[in-house]
Amino acid sequence: MQVTETVNEGLKREIKVVVPKSDLQAKLTDRLHDAKGKVRLNGFRPGKVPVSHLRKMYGKSFMAEIVNEILSETPRSILAEREEKSATQPEVDMTEDEGEAEKVLTGESDFEFSLKYEVIPPIESKDFSSIAITRPVVEISDEEVEEQVKRVAQSAAEYSEKKGKAADGDRVTIDYVGKLDGEPFEGGADEGAQLVLGSGTFIPGFEEQLVGAKAGDDTQVTVTFPEDYQAAHLAGKEAVFDVKVTLVEKAAPVEIDDDLAQKLGLENAERLRSVVREQIEGQYAGMTRQKVKRQLLDALDEMYQIDSPEKLVETEFNNIWAQISAELEQAGRTFEDEETTEEEAREEYRKLAERRVRLGLVLSHIGEEAGVEVTETELQQAVMRHVQQYPGQERQVYEFFQKTPDAVANLRAPIFEEKTVDHLLTVANVTDETVSKEELMAEDEEDDIVPAKKEAKKKAAPKKKAPAKKKKADDAPAEAEADKAE
Repeated sequence: MQVTETVNEGLKREIKVVVPKSDLQAKLTDRLHDAKGKVRLNGFRPGKVPVSHLRKMYGKSFMAEIVNEILSETPRSILAEREEKSATQPEVDMTEDEGEAEKVLTGESDFEFSLKYEVIPPIESKDFSSIAITRPVVEISDEEVEEQVKRVAQSAAEYSEKKGKAADGDRVTIDYVGKLDGEPFEGGADEGAQLVLGSGTFIPGFEEQLVGAKAGDDTQVTVTFPEDYQAAHLAGKEAVFDVKVTLVEKAAPVEIDDDLAQKLGLENAERLRSVVREQIEGQYAGMTRQKVKRQLLDALDEMYQIDSPEKLVETEFNNIWAQISAELEQAGRTFEDEETTEEEAREEYRKLAERRVRLGLVLSHIGEEAGVEVTETELQQAVMRHVQQYPGQERQVYEFFQKTPDAVANLRAPIFEEKTVDHLLTVANVTDETVSKEELMAEDEEDDIVPAKKEAKKKAAPKKKAPAKKKKADDAPAEAEADKAE
């Protein structure tokens, strides 16, 4: 086998491979002799079929198997010999000429093909103890816990019909139709909707105008949708809702005691407060983790200015762009609504794709050097978490993962990344800093490398009735997963 490098530009490589016809014939002869003792043909005793007859009958099919084996094994062996890692599966180019292909299968011609691939750039080992991380920590007060416990208690309150006017804290059942310029708009109507006044569930100004209403009342509510409302055709516009109040209910007083806790499935009030505190701690811990991880990734991005394989970047960019386009379409918005242009957005998201790929390769290298491993138990736990996201379809989803090894393998990358981040945080210089809840919850001015004013990737809120208060957009997709290269 003759192996010749024809392209070596940056990360790009192209290798020409020539397998002499003599080698092909030798492999074919070995295979025919091996088949001689196994093939059963009418008119011949076992093991007595002439090789020439086998060649005539099976030569081309055996040669096709040999060619496929060469195509399967050669890329791996060449990469190992060259001590290179390919960023993606090497692309194989063969002749498209039917006549040439036929000559290869009949053993009359050398088998020639080329491999095209991009290598993973060399990544140096560095001293990560120089990375300084400030970990924001919020001290949870008893008052905050008690406030949350009260909200939990209120959610468990029982309501009974109330005669007279609705007040803050009362629950009203309403039918409504929203109109723009006198015309009903899509998604602006509902029947039998329940709303606790003062809960802030609907857009600002809606609930306040129902205070004082009684069952049987027909009233009009006039509100202005927020400028950043997800549905672009409603953003900033004034709407009038025809509302019919069908029921007013008052919440029964709720005591925070052992009876309430037991109603919620807990032993006593002390355990209720403990669970609420744990939930708050978990929420803050998640926010802290994201801010710490962001600092760490920014530091790695500064430390490693390596080239990113174009194919990986292109794949990542296409994934991002497909998501952005779908979200904008769902929200009924355009890039102009996000104060940018498609050209500018493409440029920004390509930079984001490059960053993700670069950091993914860096994290993969660091994790491998540190001996980070993803256990079978961790993979199975990840599968079960996915299964639980589809109530009623658990069996089908679980069977999908059982039958699709690649789907399970895809769960490995984020686990590997998080474990690598954990490792780095044990090495980096991490300092805790006590901050307020507001400081912890404050969004970064920039998301990845995209200015906030250009966040065209804002996700549309889940489809809700028009008066529903706009939900905060989901966070941007996670940083590039640390896939191990082929």
